[in-house]
Amino acid sequence: MVDKQKLNAGFTGTPAEQPEGLTKAAKSAADGVTREVYAVASGVRAHPHTASALLLGTGILAFGLGYLVGRSSTESMTGRYWR
Repeated sequence: MVDKQKLNAGFTGTPAEQPEGLTKAAKSAADGVTREVYAVASGVRAHPHTASALLLGTGILAFGLGYLVGRSSTESMTGRYWR
């Protein structure tokens, strides 16, 4: 039999050294993003109609701006052709 106290099959604890420098900054940023995602998700769950309206309005606005930028770039190139 294998002695269970000597068996160390995997890491199940916390690291001995606390993160510092770039690792600490990345962990802090990831924790912040996670908190914001949960906040947005709970807001959407509480107000689904408002969230749908905001998403639809943002999509319409983005489409309109893209259309206007596309139209202005084609109008400035009239008369220019590759030969």
